[in-house]
Amino acid sequence: MVMDPVTQSLTELHRRVSALRGGEVAAYIPKLAQADPEDFGIALTSMAGRTYQVGKSETRFTIQSVSKPFVYALALTDLGPDEVLKRVGAEPSGEAFNAISLEPGTGRPANPMVNAGAIATTALVRAGSPAERSRRILDWLSAFAGRRLDHDEEVYASESASGDRNRALAYLMRSAGSLEDDPHEVTDTYFRQCAVRVTAADLSIMAATLAKGGLNPVTGQRVVAKDVAVRTLAVMATCGMYNGAGQWLLNVGLPAKSGVAGGLIAASPGRFGVALYSPPLDAEGNSVRGVAALTEMSERFALHLMHVPVHLTSTVTETVTAARSSRARSAAETEALEQDDRRIVVIGAQGELEFTETEQFLTEVMSVLPTAPGGLVLDLTAVTGISPGPATMLAAAVANLEQRGLLVAVAVQQPFLDRAECRPGAWTTTRDAAVAWCEDRLLERGAPR
Repeated sequence: MVMDPVTQSLTELHRRVSALRGGEVAAYIPKLAQADPEDFGIALTSMAGRTYQVGKSETRFTIQSVSKPFVYALALTDLGPDEVLKRVGAEPSGEAFNAISLEPGTGRPANPMVNAGAIATTALVRAGSPAERSRRILDWLSAFAGRRLDHDEEVYASESASGDRNRALAYLMRSAGSLEDDPHEVTDTYFRQCAVRVTAADLSIMAATLAKGGLNPVTGQRVVAKDVAVRTLAVMATCGMYNGAGQWLLNVGLPAKSGVAGGLIAASPGRFGVALYSPPLDAEGNSVRGVAALTEMSERFALHLMHVPVHLTSTVTETVTAARSSRARSAAETEALEQDDRRIVVIGAQGELEFTETEQFLTEVMSVLPTAPGGLVLDLTAVTGISPGPATMLAAAVANLEQRGLLVAVAVQQPFLDRAECRPGAWTTTRDAAVAWCEDRLLERGAPR
């Protein structure tokens, strides 16, 4: 089976990070302690609505704290940012996820990503009863995922039986005046919220919806307003990784949120949403493999928010479905090259190739492939740069196309693409030379008599 280049890149990342050991499966919720520490899945959903998956990306687990930014978006939608800010702050706490992080005098939690803030945020969701609030939250999370989600009743019961610290946080907020609802009812709703079952694939779509400004790229449904998505991503960037948030922003530079069941999401605005599942956690409560994988992805794909890409209007500049070189050919050679299975397709690209641009370019490539053993020319002479991750994707695409029996030539003038890594059939500096190389090889395969 020929693998698409994005999946192949994720597969290589999964293979490398799978060998990583360390961390512990969350044990303070008894049911979570039963998770398999070897489980590891990655899923990525692009702005075009394509989801790429490797490993245990369809394994179901509970969303836990990854639910927090989405419920925060619901509270913002219900009440508006000013009203929410009166009850829940937006400052990094610098403390653990379950710390007593309350503002002196008001009892206001530091931010909606720590447990106290998440409980207060859940209480802000408009509803006439706890049951209605739970239904609204489940409907909301399902809209982000693009399918109907459900609860893991066993995990809910386990969380409820071991949730005294969260109840204590709720009672503290109630005594300080920052929580108006009954603490027991609010925490019960919060436990059910955390016990919603998802997969890494679900979470990647949810993250991609935030990355696309609140528009679900798979269903096409607008789930949340753009300004709410922006505010949610901002809080994820500064507070989503708890007391490791500062180091995360330095090293990875993406809005992210982790959960103690092993889920981890990150959103690259305008590019994609990515989710990982691996139960062993580090000291901050974040997935060990998830952090390692996203750190590498950020470096290889130049994803850091502070990185300034150079974008042109369109990546794909031209598609020629029956190209010919300027080289003189005999009548017999010309006749041979006009056969459909000897057709040569040329696709041109321009500008800086990062993830989104490379995916767009390769999608166009796959849509116009000639019949084998035809030729394919990737004209990159107008490309000004390419990140390491996209270069790997391009290399994988070339290898896959050659496996299909196609002749592949790359025309490039810049020295940014490593020849040893890409290994195309031909490496030229002009389009015409690349087309001529394909013609020569096609004639050699079936020389006219």
